[in-house]
Amino acid sequence: MPGPPSDRSDPKSFTTTGPLVAEQQADIAAERDGRVVNIAVLIGDHVQRGQLLAQLDDRALRSACDLHKARIASAHAQVREWEAEEKSAEADLRRADVMRADKIISEENWEHVKYKLDETIAEVAHYRDEEAAAEADLSTASLQLEQSRIVAPFTGVVGRSSVRPAQEVKAGDILFWITAEAPLRVLFTVSETAMAAFSVGKTLELTTADYPGLRQSGRILRVSPVVDPASGSVQVIGAVVRPSPLLKPGMSMQVRLAP
Repeated sequence: MPGPPSDRSDPKSFTTTGPLVAEQQADIAAERDGRVVNIAVLIGDHVQRGQLLAQLDDRALRSACDLHKARIASAHAQVREWEAEEKSAEADLRRADVMRADKIISEENWEHVKYKLDETIAEVAHYRDEEAAAEADLSTASLQLEQSRIVAPFTGVVGRSSVRPAQEVKAGDILFWITAEAPLRVLFTVSETAMAAFSVGKTLELTTADYPGLRQSGRILRVSPVVDPASGSVQVIGAVVRPSPLLKPGMSMQVRLAP
């Protein structure tokens, strides 16, 4: 959290502290239950969007996908076969209708032809339902298979890792924390008495005790329109201009208006 501002009346000499943050930071959680079979990154590794971070055991899911694909192919073949039977039965019934009207066949024989058509229609519907059910099962298994790959949602660096080989994880367990390295922002608060000087676009001077000789430039991006009545201050977000490679998200910065 941003530190308390110094209580000085001159805005030019006003100093405060606040943390550096990246615009993109995220906890990466498991999306399904499973056992970790591969950890592809370590803390401090730079990763690209979509890069594999860890892999859950997916052998059973791959087998399930193959089974559902086979079910779909079988049901599809059955649908085509029974659709051919349906067309033949429809032709038989049309002929039977004519013969029935001419009293060439009995009502019983006509009903037998009609029953055969009804039977084929029912079989077509049955295998279409089977095909649809297999496709739904494949979609579910494919999604779970995709969730077996824990990947980076954006380009950044691995800030934390809480996963180990052969670990059994549950959906929702936090496995990694990824942070982008740029753009960097500094969050700080300004007292009500000095806030008029801290307007959007003003230049900031940033320093840190971690690197005493470093002078980093910034500029004000946003200023909260609301004063916190408890502290009598407003929150300000500053952009770090061309940040030094020494700066990392989470570092504490001293902030003042540039001379």
